[in-house]
Amino acid sequence: MVGAGSFGTAVALLLERAGIRTTLLCRTAAQAERMTADAENARYLPGVELPDTLNIRTFTARDDQFDRPDLVFLAVPSRGLGEALAEIERLGVAKTAGVVSLAKGLVWPDGTPPTVALERIFGAERTACVGGPAHAREMFETGAGLVCASRSEPLAHRVAETFQRSGVVCEVSDDPVGVELAGIAKNAAAVAVGATQSQGLNAAGMAAADIFLEVLSLAEVSGGKPRTFVGRSGTGDLVATALAPTSRNRSAGELLAGGVAAADIPGRLGGQAVEALETVPLLARAIERAGLAAPVTSALASLIDGTLPLDRWIELVRAKQPPPAGFAHPGTWWARVKGSLGDLFRRRDEGSPRDER
Repeated sequence: MVGAGSFGTAVALLLERAGIRTTLLCRTAAQAERMTADAENARYLPGVELPDTLNIRTFTARDDQFDRPDLVFLAVPSRGLGEALAEIERLGVAKTAGVVSLAKGLVWPDGTPPTVALERIFGAERTACVGGPAHAREMFETGAGLVCASRSEPLAHRVAETFQRSGVVCEVSDDPVGVELAGIAKNAAAVAVGATQSQGLNAAGMAAADIFLEVLSLAEVSGGKPRTFVGRSGTGDLVATALAPTSRNRSAGELLAGGVAAADIPGRLGGQAVEALETVPLLARAIERAGLAAPVTSALASLIDGTLPLDRWIELVRAKQPPPAGFAHPGTWWARVKGSLGDLFRRRDEGSPRDER
């Protein structure tokens, strides 16, 4: 497990519970030493005891630490994912190991979905991601509804079965990009909800829905499936985040609405990373690069960077009119007649024996 934040620590504990020998890799030696001495991740998951069987080390402590694992989980913030991948590639990973992203953000600087970046290094058959409603502490204490997605069916089932052995529900998906973009949409929508809810729940709901639609358009042109967005990794995760009292992304939106600069928000939230503050600007550019409209996501990016005042953001959310539905119009009378005749002759031909000449 690369990354000892709240989510990485919670997943490492689930792996231990499943009977899997697990190593938790910290960013610094000081963090690893403190967690080992305290038997607790006091900063990110206070009050949860770390078992003696959990091996805790520094990420770069040994050059051979990726030679033997069956699975490598990446739980680093998306901004540092590119750097972590470069280091893992340098060290080398066992050729039979699956590499699983837990990130809910895009890889800097191009806004690449994490599994796409992983596939470039390890190939699609060794790459997977995990999404779904999974608040770290609750996931460890009472369970979660995870989704493991991969283009490799055996790998997706192997990861899902690992979580199921620990008592956590985990479904299998063949849509990794959809699962990742649904999770990213959830984070962006949660910030939008936090920034808008003081103006009313209706406005907050409008903001979340508009962002989901814009990211869904990106997912569709990237090969993702709309069904993924209405499943656990999309709307399910959004509900969990919107309701969680300790949701960092929703809290970040509330602080933005209160006039706190984005750069100061992590410090207000205990020093923990807020993925959406880093990801939304990348997301807006990625949608626009795909030739799609992203007015609400782009406006949220401007609210985050301080170039859009809150009242303009609220005005946009409340006044934006989605494009009208594309109603199907029947053709002319003659076109309908020709279509009916074509169907008639097609049915006749399909039911007649073919001439063998």
